[in-house]
Amino acid sequence: MPARLDIAALLGRLPLFSGLAPTELEHIAQGSRACTVARGELIFHKGDPCLGLYVVIYGQVKLALTSPQGHEKVVEIIRPGQSFGEAVMFMDKPYPVHAQALVDCELLHVAKSAIFAEMARDPQLCCKMIASLSSRLHHLLADVESYSLYSGKQRIIGYLLREAPEPPPGENGVTVELPTRKGTIASRLNLTQEHFSRILHELAAAGLIRVTGRQIEIPDLERLRRFD
Repeated sequence: MPARLDIAALLGRLPLFSGLAPTELEHIAQGSRACTVARGELIFHKGDPCLGLYVVIYGQVKLALTSPQGHEKVVEIIRPGQSFGEAVMFMDKPYPVHAQALVDCELLHVAKSAIFAEMARDPQLCCKMIASLSSRLHHLLADVESYSLYSGKQRIIGYLLREAPEPPPGENGVTVELPTRKGTIASRLNLTQEHFSRILHELAAAGLIRVTGRQIEIPDLERLRRFD
């Protein structure tokens, strides 16, 4: 019982389940289990059956495709509080991608049966699921637009600006901590690692950024926004 109550409390803090009543959270908790996944471990393979959705408690997970030649394309990087697997769960089809832990992770797996049962009881959860799937679709469409219409340099600048924290009052400089290795981010932006590194070098040579490992200092956010 204590473990289940802990999971219910955790569910209540997640955006997907926030606002649900304690009894509703408890119903979902009964069909959930927490699991730890080591860095590099596969959570599921492409073609595996989908038995529910996952929520990242801490850590990062990449969703990716691998070509017959062994080249990997990162589709999405999932962060704490975010979920994955909902769309496939509703389609009743196997996973079209594989999921791998980028760092040591703790995940929550919520069984499909628990989700469907609670959705039948509570329209609010249905609305939240639709909103989650709509947001995912919006991001995927934005990706297609970015790959089709913007240069590699514009994609990287856009990524850095999205990742940049709010600067302190009266200042315009920030430091971005890349969440994972550069090759993974490059694949997410539909770039090769070499192209990604070359663009970072060009931006650094122009005085727009300073790169130290995974830390990228942006001395002037407005100047970076105006750069083309």
